[in-house]
Amino acid sequence: MEYFLDVVNVRKAFSSVVANDDVNFRVLKGEVHAILGENGAGKSTLMKILCGLYQPDQGEVKLEGQTVHFQSPRDAIRAGIGMVHQHFMLIPALTVAENIVLGDEPGAVNYDKTGAIEKVKHLSERYQLHIDPKAKVADLAVGLQQRVEILKVLYRNAKMLILDEPTALLTPQESEQLFEVVANFKKQGMPVIFISHKLDEVKSIADRVTVMRAGRTVGSHDVTDLTVKQMANLMVGRDVVFALEKQPQRIGDIILEVNDLLVKDVKKHHIKVNNISLQVRKGEIVGVAGIDGNGQVELIDAITGLHKISGGSIRFNGREISRLSSSDRVRAGMAYVPQDRQLYGLVLPFNIVDNMILRDVRRKPFSNWGFLRKKVAASYTKPLMDEYDIRPRDPYKKAEELSGGNQQKVILAREVSRDPDLLIVAQPTRGMDVGAIEHIHQQLLRLRDEGKAILLVSLELDEILSLSDRIAVLHEGKIVDIVSAEKISREQVGLLMMGQSIEKYQNEVLQQ
Repeated sequence: MEYFLDVVNVRKAFSSVVANDDVNFRVLKGEVHAILGENGAGKSTLMKILCGLYQPDQGEVKLEGQTVHFQSPRDAIRAGIGMVHQHFMLIPALTVAENIVLGDEPGAVNYDKTGAIEKVKHLSERYQLHIDPKAKVADLAVGLQQRVEILKVLYRNAKMLILDEPTALLTPQESEQLFEVVANFKKQGMPVIFISHKLDEVKSIADRVTVMRAGRTVGSHDVTDLTVKQMANLMVGRDVVFALEKQPQRIGDIILEVNDLLVKDVKKHHIKVNNISLQVRKGEIVGVAGIDGNGQVELIDAITGLHKISGGSIRFNGREISRLSSSDRVRAGMAYVPQDRQLYGLVLPFNIVDNMILRDVRRKPFSNWGFLRKKVAASYTKPLMDEYDIRPRDPYKKAEELSGGNQQKVILAREVSRDPDLLIVAQPTRGMDVGAIEHIHQQLLRLRDEGKAILLVSLELDEILSLSDRIAVLHEGKIVDIVSAEKISREQVGLLMMGQSIEKYQNEVLQQ
């Protein structure tokens, strides 16, 4: 067997924290190799070593049998390692071709625009990544923007691709297109490292899988030898429950009522939310599904008071709140878990204790006569860390030092512990492992069963379908339909998200 990549006994520590400890795995030429692990298992550190951002303290990395020492990402790119990150790094105002060649433009002195377009066109045809080189990135759907990112690394002669959560922002149809692209890479002998928490995808696309736990590799396996459940159990070291047990609904009063809501962008040039009407009652989860950028962010920002509305009304517990500040809405019983946890959910330089009491820092029992009661705050925080399995169990650990999944747990613990009437949750499990997802889903269902109203916004269709009682599907700022989660399929939701009718799909199914 011919290995392209060989990682041998790699170790990386940051002060007293060991992120990678004796990591070993191999990637064959022309295979899709999945890396699985819980949040904080060491996957990100390992990938940063492969991409030249970090240098290992011990061990070695071999490419095609030769030991390599990367001092920077540029070294890794020159060696043929290309990484496509979960969050794209594109310039919207530039064209596809301009984004791809940026920093490595054809032409010794003057930029050769025609040459760049021809190179990108040839590259896209070779790898069957069909795209218009002259199109502006800002006008592209998310799936096409991802193709631009892939073409960027191929343009720089990548011999191996690392795909980090590549389907996190894609519809089911766009995911299928990506899998076809990955299959084509395999045919051409290019190895692909596939990092994902979606185990069904790993099962369908990967050839082999390496599982990491607590910074160590616990084994590599052929995917055909493992079930999805076995992969999950290897990741977390225990039996994972996949099936969600939803209790019968006990619907109560209307908690949130949105009528004819109109929201424009910051400059008020474009309508982002177009006359949306929606209700959320006690004891139900209403899911909002849609391709990223179709008004979800503006909708929840308007409801939480972070974005002014241009028309319509928002009623909370029977009270018109359109003119209330976001802090007044919180005091009235609204809680919010934002989709960008680092930008809006946490103060990264603050420790866990400080982040946990952010909303109540001036109130008793955490504050007395203007002085913060640190011991009281720590005593409040520690049980929440145990309940939500926030790791490590150090309440004075800075938020910026936590993995993404643990940062999310801090926010969810803070918001839920305030006993809100309405919980608005955006992308609650983005980038989280199966164990953390299981825990958060159980928490949301518990709140629903306790009579709380929950508005769930997620790009994960499986999450929307399994948690929601009703689903509002958004397309271009409008609600296409509000449907029962029990009466609609994943494919039908995907079609609605793209603004298409599901009648054609239903007719095709009947004809089969």
